[in-house]
Amino acid sequence: MDTHHVNDPETIRRLLSTPGCWAVVGLTNNPVRVAPSIARFLRDELSMKIFPVSLSRETVMGEPGFAKLADIPEPIDVVDCFVNSSKAGDIVDQAIAVGAKAVWLQLGVIDEAAAQRAKDAGLDVVMDTCPKIEYPFR
Repeated sequence: MDTHHVNDPETIRRLLSTPGCWAVVGLTNNPVRVAPSIARFLRDELSMKIFPVSLSRETVMGEPGFAKLADIPEPIDVVDCFVNSSKAGDIVDQAIAVGAKAVWLQLGVIDEAAAQRAKDAGLDVVMDTCPKIEYPFR
C-alpha cells in the first residue's frame, strides 16, 4: 500500500503553541545554514527549549550539543530534523527509541516510510515544511 503523509494543521498548531523540548538534529553554528535561525526562532519566539544534536556535539546558541538523541538528559517533545532525506529514517528510529512525542522533518526532508514508522509508533509527524513557514498557523 502506497502511503503519502499529509500534514495535519491541528498537529502543527499544537506543536508550535505548546512550549516543550525540541531536539534540533543538524544544528550547528554555521551561519549559512538555515537551522540556527529556525532554532533561534523556536527558542526566542515560541519559548521552546533547544537541544542541538550533531556528531560534533558543538555548543550552539549557548546550549550544549549532543551526538545523538539518546544522550539528551530530558524527555524530548519534538525531534526537528535538518538532515538529508537519506538520513531521516535513522533519526526517526532514534526518536521512536527515546520516546519522543513528535518528529518534524524540515522543508525538503521527505521519507514516507520513516513518517509511517513514526505514526505507527504513536508519534505526531510533520514533514516537508518549516515552523517559520507554518507560524502563525496557515
